[in-house]
Amino acid sequence: MSVDSSEPVIDSGDFRQVLGHFPTGVTVVTATGPDGPVGVAIGSFVSISLDPPLVGFFLGTESGSWPPIEAAGHFCVNVLANDQQELCGVMASKSETKFDGVDVEPAPMSGAPVLPGIHAMIDCRIHEVVRTGDHNLVIGRVLVLEVTDADAAPMVFYKGQYGSYGS
Repeated sequence: MSVDSSEPVIDSGDFRQVLGHFPTGVTVVTATGPDGPVGVAIGSFVSISLDPPLVGFFLGTESGSWPPIEAAGHFCVNVLANDQQELCGVMASKSETKFDGVDVEPAPMSGAPVLPGIHAMIDCRIHEVVRTGDHNLVIGRVLVLEVTDADAAPMVFYKGQYGSYGS
């Protein structure tokens, strides 16, 4: 009996549809790049390690947001609250004016933008970057973290839609 060692072909539409059944939190990763603030909506944020404190996110290798984040050497994860869908849409866009009219504060260690009204923030420096297929796994060493609004419900992405959990 022979074993088929070839890799199966997975349709990208099927992949998205099936994985869409896994709810994820919604974050905006920000940095202060050479040309000013940069922000990108991320649904693939993950806690990696307690000792040392590491978190990570996945960003497409072709993303225009990656070069300024990489150049900055740091980033801030802004955990969005359930009422921030409009802000999420802006940060998910390719707009050059994402931060116009957004009253940000600098993160304590990195100076990366902290968005108003978020649920929590995690200020990091880039620890390691691992190429994984068509994405980079960006691992950050946590420098400062804080729940900014304990009463806010976090934004959740599930089956192609935004929602909330809790409060």
